[in-house]
Amino acid sequence: QVQLVESGGGLVQPGGSLRLSCAASGFSFAYYSIAWFRQPPGKEREGVSCISNVDGSTYYADSVKGRFTISRDGAKDTVYLQLNSLKSEDTALYYCAASANFVNTMLAIQDPQGNSMEYWGKGTLVTVSS
Repeated sequence: QVQLVESGGGLVQPGGSLRLSCAASGFSFAYYSIAWFRQPPGKEREGVSCISNVDGSTYYADSVKGRFTISRDGAKDTVYLQLNSLKSEDTALYYCAASANFVNTMLAIQDPQGNSMEYWGKGTLVTVSS
């Protein structure tokens, strides 16, 4: 059974940090690139970041560049998203998705309303508030 399970969300004050995890199972993680998306309350889904399974190449949306860091641990079949210097506008449901084609992953990040990712998690909620 294919699963992507996100964890690590919670309530944090502005300027704080969180580390989100995306644990994969049921498919060959090494052959899949992973992307993080988020959906703020009442808004459309946004592409946040992605990481290639081939060479570790990464991409970040302008809104998070310099504050978020994506990484992957092949031994644990897990991708992490480190969130630093959090702002209230980072409040959203964060979820990860997988694709065996990094081109599709990049397309999905840039067109997050599309459906080019193969597997999706259910999300973890991040709330940034004082």
